[in-house]
Amino acid sequence: MTALSKYARIEATGLWRAKPEDQRREVIVSIGDATLVISDMKDQAIAHWSLAAVARANPGTRPAVFHPDGDPSETLEIAETEDTMIDAIETLRRAVERNRPRPGRLRLIGVLGSLLAVIALALFWLPGAMQDHTLKVVPMVKRASIGAALLRQIERVSGNTCTNPRGRAALTKLGTRLSAGPLAVLPAMTRDSIHLPGGLIVLNKTVFEDYESPDVAAGFILSEVVKRAQSDPLRDMLADVGIRENFRLLTTGEVSDAALESYAENLMAARPTPAPVEALLARFGAEKLHSTPYAEALDITGETTLALIEGDPMAGKDTAPLINDADWLRLQNICGG
Repeated sequence: MTALSKYARIEATGLWRAKPEDQRREVIVSIGDATLVISDMKDQAIAHWSLAAVARANPGTRPAVFHPDGDPSETLEIAETEDTMIDAIETLRRAVERNRPRPGRLRLIGVLGSLLAVIALALFWLPGAMQDHTLKVVPMVKRASIGAALLRQIERVSGNTCTNPRGRAALTKLGTRLSAGPLAVLPAMTRDSIHLPGGLIVLNKTVFEDYESPDVAAGFILSEVVKRAQSDPLRDMLADVGIRENFRLLTTGEVSDAALESYAENLMAARPTPAPVEALLARFGAEKLHSTPYAEALDITGETTLALIEGDPMAGKDTAPLINDADWLRLQNICGG
């Protein structure tokens, strides 16, 4: 979004609360990389809202009250004196809205898509070509929506996403520290970590509860970051659900619930694939973290993860703590209520 650079340095104060029963807190609001960053007065990030999903509770009225789309319980009030920030948010919201598909346009795309499909079949258009085209035209907002829908399917067997407020705040800090994007934690996932369309990384609570060091959890996160960069998670999903759902997404902008349920089941049953060692070690080095704790968590003998141990970019070096002890305890209790 080209408008982001114009507002990248704008900051304002506001009043934020996570739930209606909470007391409002004075916070600092700034515009980040496609997110609205909410920080406490010590400049510690406590929430990130996607600019693509920011809604306004009182259009045309000031002070302006914003909330995440679909969750009016969490609010951010910005005073009428902060005109620049309010106008910036509204400008970015309008830019996002202009990029959203319109029903009439979607119907036209559907008709044209059907015609193109007939021509493509006549010309023996390969499924891979359709998949490549779909990946080019599906916007990030829709990818995030598909990822959220997949997460809901996974929650049916893995339990609801852990929502301990202090744990979530610590999780946001960890995601920011590792440049990993949005993170979520489930209480009973059959895998340690996965990544979904839209950039969401989902972790099992055991990566926090079962280890003494946050470096292990960081390893699982960085592994998903590397794999996400190596292979588009939406491509992986389309390859699994087949050409019919690929065509449905291309022409209607939707994926059926049945396909999402089937893919979620396959995703949970699949054997985890390791991230490429060289790329993963490069990420550990960039974040100035030891790779050995993660390698030993995967295999306590070290036999199958010897390359991660021998190639530890921080071997023999002291490193700064990934997060403070208080935040680590909060992460270990993120699913504890």
